[in-house]
Amino acid sequence: MRNDERFEIQRAFDLLPHVVGASWTVVWFRMQGIRKPTREEFREKTLEYLKMIEPIFESYPKEEDFEAICKYIEFRKKQEYEKIISGENKEIETRYDRYVDYG
Repeated sequence: MRNDERFEIQRAFDLLPHVVGASWTVVWFRMQGIRKPTREEFREKTLEYLKMIEPIFESYPKEEDFEAICKYIEFRKKQEYEKIISGENKEIETRYDRYVDYG
């Protein structure tokens, strides 16, 4: 699969973890009155919210024409989940820092 064929999916996975996962997480902690969650709690909640949109990741048909992009989506999804839990997603870490510093 050529890079240009997966460009839009790459951009989506660059944005979805923090736009969906971390944004919903911040609101959740704020509404719960939890000002200083641990990093691990923040990461786990972020992943929980990101996983809620998994049906989108599985929305392409299970046909030969879509096989390569479906495999790439699965690979990238697992990669992003691991980066969130391990603290390697810098945008999630920045969102955490901002939340605990400014609430």
